[in-house]
Amino acid sequence: MPRAVRERHMLDAAVRVFGRQGYRAAAMDDIAELAGVPQPLVHLYLRSKEDLFVACVRREAGALLAAVRGGVRAGDPAERQLRDGLHAFFQHTVRHPEGWAVLHLHARAQGEPSAAQVVALRSELVGLVTRLIVSAARDAGGASTLGRREAVGLAQALVGAAESLAVWAGGDPSVTAREAVSTLMGLTWPGLAPHLSPMPPSPPHPHP
Repeated sequence: MPRAVRERHMLDAAVRVFGRQGYRAAAMDDIAELAGVPQPLVHLYLRSKEDLFVACVRREAGALLAAVRGGVRAGDPAERQLRDGLHAFFQHTVRHPEGWAVLHLHARAQGEPSAAQVVALRSELVGLVTRLIVSAARDAGGASTLGRREAVGLAQALVGAAESLAVWAGGDPSVTAREAVSTLMGLTWPGLAPHLSPMPPSPPHPHP
């Protein structure tokens, strides 16, 4: 088996074990057994348990970010871009519950360097949403009503709400990605809409 394929299998197994048990309770023996390889091979390829965990966090963060970016199509209306990006986010977290648990529950608790990976992921997501909001407001002629700081605050609030809803959806299999999107859009879009609508024209100056 090629090295890259074997490493992927080991990371798949590690994400499942770390996601279900957390970092401290996870055992390298369990990871090796689930991957179907001898434990010394896990150490040979990925060295320590901490290195293995950081590799899992890095991979899952990259996969989630790629899913969100891939769900947004440039040129679509602002509401559609936001809705599609959120749908991609929730769809990914629902389909990969252990990976989401590694990122949202365990990485920060473990501390550096895994926590830094999650901070970087969240920063990327907030930056993506911020750029969308600012661009949409500018295209709609409402940029003058929305400052950069306000746009960042709106993006922070939206990403935080999405994280909470992902936890809800992950704990209740009956919750679909579409339902989570509808819930969040119903909460946030009314506050964003005024900034993403054309500004009314200024009244003409009266003739002297």
